[in-house]
Amino acid sequence: MPKGNLKHYLHLHLIVFIWGFTAILGALISLDALPLVWWRMLIAVVLIYFYIQFKKESLKLSYKDIFLLLLSGLIIALHWFTFFKAIKISNISITLACLSTGAFFASLLEPIIFRTKMVWYEILFGLVVLIGLYFVIDASEPDFIKNSVNSNLSGTMLGVLTALTSAFLSALFSVINGQFAKRIHSTVISFYELLGGVLFFSLILLFNGDFSFNFFKLSLNDLLWLFILASICTAYAFIASVGVMKYLSPYTVMLTINLEPVYGIALAILLFEDKEQMGVGFYIGAAIILITVILNGLIRNSKKNT
Repeated sequence: MPKGNLKHYLHLHLIVFIWGFTAILGALISLDALPLVWWRMLIAVVLIYFYIQFKKESLKLSYKDIFLLLLSGLIIALHWFTFFKAIKISNISITLACLSTGAFFASLLEPIIFRTKMVWYEILFGLVVLIGLYFVIDASEPDFIKNSVNSNLSGTMLGVLTALTSAFLSALFSVINGQFAKRIHSTVISFYELLGGVLFFSLILLFNGDFSFNFFKLSLNDLLWLFILASICTAYAFIASVGVMKYLSPYTVMLTINLEPVYGIALAILLFEDKEQMGVGFYIGAAIILITVILNGLIRNSKKNT
């Protein structure tokens, strides 16, 4: 690897490590998932707006594009909401293991949205991922598997379903966003999408009567973690990742991003030992999911090069 590319490759690993740290911040912040995401998007959109003004970029788009970007902002907002909700319900390790399935949701959504042929090996890999999820759930709460006839969802299973919803929304957002990225600057896309998320969630909070004095009364710790989450893990990481993509192949970027759950789970074990220590079966399941995702990427790349 050329020296210049090595620098950008290491930079990419730093960005992925930062994304892995997002789950840690979600556990550290005491806010519920909805206000947490609202504050994250609000702070991030303000920071990105000032960045756009500093770079003297134009925010002018057609009304149609602005509407579509605002609407797609609801998808990313719901992705973050379900992501942090899953962490609150279960834990970081379970959430990140399930989030690894996003690549397979994307492989299923692309043929549906763009009417392309579905690939047989991706369906097979999807079944292998389900086996990995079985290990994750069984190791986390084996009684649920044994008593699956129980109509009440366990905390673990509810966390898994919420995390899988988050993974699906992430895949849907990525597939849709790929079309915008071809013709609109990434920072402008990010600004309108985050703004859309803030607007939609503001309506929900307003309708529920959640906007109160206590809502805006944040502890010093929460304010600090929120600022780190919005600035470093959202605004900076997004802009930096786009910059790195100019020097590295999409394939290299995709495979490296798959390490996010590894970094996140490792950090969770180090910082929250008691809550995040899982059974051996969990790590077998997580490894099955991660290896399958990487194999899928390897095969897809080899097919493109033939």
